[in-house]
Amino acid sequence: MTGTTPDSMIPYDEIVQEALRAVVGRVLGSVASSGGLPGEHHFYITFKTTAPGVDIPQRLRERFPDEMTIVIQHRYWDLTVDDNRFSVGLSFGQVPSMLVIPFSAITGFHDPAVNFELRFQAAEEPDGPEPHEPAENDPVDAKPIEDGSNVVAVDFKRKK
Repeated sequence: MTGTTPDSMIPYDEIVQEALRAVVGRVLGSVASSGGLPGEHHFYITFKTTAPGVDIPQRLRERFPDEMTIVIQHRYWDLTVDDNRFSVGLSFGQVPSMLVIPFSAITGFHDPAVNFELRFQAAEEPDGPEPHEPAENDPVDAKPIEDGSNVVAVDFKRKK
């Protein structure tokens, strides 16, 4: 026997990361359904601002081009949670903003009230759009109108 560990054919790291992100989703879902944070609980959530599915105002993306930490404590609103993401309203410099953050973008979750912390590997960003089959909808025939305007006539034809 050699002293090396064989490569796993089961992606344990990915499975654990997904399960831990589900913990964050369950906690946020509980807060959303109860209408507020219990006791002294509050959350610091760090996420990748350029991760797929992250929707934040452009001014925040410019200020935090890689990673950002938000605090959910006293002043937040419209916290909604689904299986893949959460959204929350927060103020930044007295400007209200809505943020949409997929759980896959989260790199850290901390509840200082009970000293609970989770760290995640950054979700890998794709190297471009996913390959896909060509669209099956009908092609559009666009013909310019010869009256000098910039109007384009579009004729939608159905396949028979």
